[in-house]
Amino acid sequence: MSAQPIGIVVLAAGASVRMGEPKQLLRHEGATLLSRAVRAALDSQCRPVIVVLGAHVEALRTEVGGTQAQVVINQEWAEGMGASIRCGLRALEAATLGRAAAVVLTLCDQPFVTGEVINRLLATYHSKRPLLVASAYEAGKERVLGAPALFSRALFSELMDLRGPEGAKRIIRRHASEAAMIAAPEAAFDVDTPEDYRSLKRSVADRPETVGPD
Repeated sequence: MSAQPIGIVVLAAGASVRMGEPKQLLRHEGATLLSRAVRAALDSQCRPVIVVLGAHVEALRTEVGGTQAQVVINQEWAEGMGASIRCGLRALEAATLGRAAAVVLTLCDQPFVTGEVINRLLATYHSKRPLLVASAYEAGKERVLGAPALFSRALFSELMDLRGPEGAKRIIRRHASEAAMIAAPEAAFDVDTPEDYRSLKRSVADRPETVGPD
């Protein structure tokens, strides 16, 4: 492990209330959303990879087993995203002996986010050394700065202060003037409701088939 690693935390502890079933286990192109998110993290240059589970933990644990990712259980998952971020960051600090230069926070319900997207965050951080690097995309005709996002060590205390359902977007907004950003249209689509999942399946059905050479 390098002197100042950059770790990644995959946030996957929620109960998927709006979906009505564990969205982490919904399948897209032959893999569950959780396994796709873990693969994207492992395909990136971030190490270690921490996966935070909470609700439905027994059903989800097998999706991570056998990988190099470290699973941690957020016993306070019902509090919301803030508790999962704290849980993941504590695990990162323990795994790196407090040497991490930064952390990337990513979600399990953005099926088009890949390791390449995450690596763009790292490249921007290494070239500019900003306080944070956020993904920029259009959602509902509005420009959004959100996850996946990288937070430098200077922001770890603010991440640890998060409480309740609100995630790290509040910190991104607070420090927007000091933030760098990457264009990440891949992050614009997330799966929260049954209609979102139907849209995801339609996107696959509507995709033109690849025709090989004659």
